[in-house]
Parts: sequence; structure tokens; C-alpha cells
Amino acid sequence: MKILICFAIFATAIISCNNIQSSFDITSSKKLNIQDTWKWMEGITIEKNGSAITNYTKHKLFIKVINATHFSCMGHGRNKGKDSATAYYSSGGGRYELNDSNYTEHLEYCNAREWEVNNFHFTVSIHNDTLTSRGIEKVDNIGEQDKH
Repeated sequence: MKILICFAIFATAIISCNNIQSSFDITSSKKLNIQDTWKWMEGITIEKNGSAITNYTKHKLFIKVINATHFSCMGHGRNKGKDSATAYYSSGGGRYELNDSNYTEHLEYCNAREWEVNNFHFTVSIHNDTLTSRGIEKVDNIGEQDKH
């Protein structure tokens, strides 16, 4: 499992992995390979009224799986839903496209159904075992944003 860092224009999410091998070698100009299972470590969301940091190793667990054509994200509270603070659950997935460092998710499945059939654009890079993506997840018809 590798590390994923998701940056929105205003946010950051970090993910970790067991494989320390870099998937992108700048000197040899290899194609960026993001296929792996990524564990989220930390996220920062900045909104009008301030920012919030989510440590995905304390109260929540989150992974992102990327294969040759699809991605999926799954997360839940660490306390198996035994208290209201950790009863959290989220999942989603769909197709994606990767052109150089431009990564676009086409969300086809989501537990928050109003987020389905939306596209989210990111810029990605890999350094050692860390995947970083920058972008904004915004759903216009519900007026919500999830930045990472």
C-alpha cells in the first residue's frame, strides 16, 4: 500500500503505504503509475470559516484503490460504529483518466448518491511512496465541496 496526498486548491490529504518504491522516475521519464492501494493519513480542508484537519489514523480509516481503469475509495470510523463520533462510513468509485499528471475521476458509484455522475479533476505526482493530488471535489446541484 502506498501513500496518497490529496491537495485541493485549499486542502491536503496524506496517505501511506508499505511499498517504498517510487512509481515515477523523473530522470528516465517513465509514465506515472498510480495503480496501487493507498492508505490516507491526513487531510486538511479549508473553507470560508476556517480549516479542519482530519487525521485518518485516529478516528477514521480510509483507502483508495486504483487499477488500470477504475478507482474506489472506502472509509469508516475506527470504533466499528460503537459511538456517534466514529459511526462514519463513506464509499465511492468509478472510471478515471490519467494524462501525464492530469487525473480525472468519473464518479459512478457513491453512498452519497447526489455525488454520482460528476467528474473531479486533479493534478497528481508521486515522490517515493507518496501520491499527491491537487483539486476540488464540488457538486453544483447540492452546493457542497469536499476539498482534498
